[in-house]
Amino acid sequence: MEFKVIKIFKTFIAVCVIATSNVAAVYAQATTDYKLGAGDDIRILVFQNPDLTVDTRVPDSGVISYPLIGAVKLGGLSVTAAQKVVADALTKGNFVKNPQVTISLGMIRGNQVSVLGQVTKPGRFALENNAARPSDMIAAAGGVIPTGSDVAVLVGVRDGKVFRKKIDIPALFMNEDMSAQIPLRDGDTIYVDKAPVFYIYGEAQKPGAYRIERDMTVMQALAQGGGPTPRGSENRLRLSRKNADGTLIQTTPALTDPIESGDVLYVRESLF
Repeated sequence: MEFKVIKIFKTFIAVCVIATSNVAAVYAQATTDYKLGAGDDIRILVFQNPDLTVDTRVPDSGVISYPLIGAVKLGGLSVTAAQKVVADALTKGNFVKNPQVTISLGMIRGNQVSVLGQVTKPGRFALENNAARPSDMIAAAGGVIPTGSDVAVLVGVRDGKVFRKKIDIPALFMNEDMSAQIPLRDGDTIYVDKAPVFYIYGEAQKPGAYRIERDMTVMQALAQGGGPTPRGSENRLRLSRKNADGTLIQTTPALTDPIESGDVLYVRESLF
């Protein structure tokens, strides 16, 4: 029995080590892929050459001043590419033979994503690495407030063209729609609109405007309004809805019919 416990414990430790190694590998890859931008604090080190260690901030021009090689443009380059640029310049100038250059990130300010609309803290947020996803930025903005929609819109530029994608927010956090977890880029904007609403009036206990929940039916909408008053009837409902061309259509809905944004539900008096 004791042997089995020790074996299970060792297996658990091994799994934890592997998992930690995998996370570290993903983070390292994301960091080296990160593109340097204006405002980023960086440290440049050359192995066995402490005199070449430089702490600097990437300016708007993207060009920094580095010992021996002078002005060098690093802005817009990935960390890996920037390391190669510095190493090549040191080699070309015969300053260091086979230089091993490392660039580490400090405070990241250059690449940012805007999160706007119905979130707790709308604003601009640092894109810390190329592994950042929409769920990360929505979480950084404090999440969606109660009046916010379940759908966000991501707008940016990909391959020189305007990019636009609708994102199912609950699916992001429930791992149902991983296709929406695309890597974010500098300048992207995530916008969360107001949630769609319907209106209920007439012989309803609590007439007013209410948020439309996912897959809401007429019966659920009636329940949101507190149900009919003693004078009202759930069998005498009228639904007003605008078509795509703006035409107003009035129908007598079934309790299982879906509710759509902008619907107006009227609870009429009972005949008896």
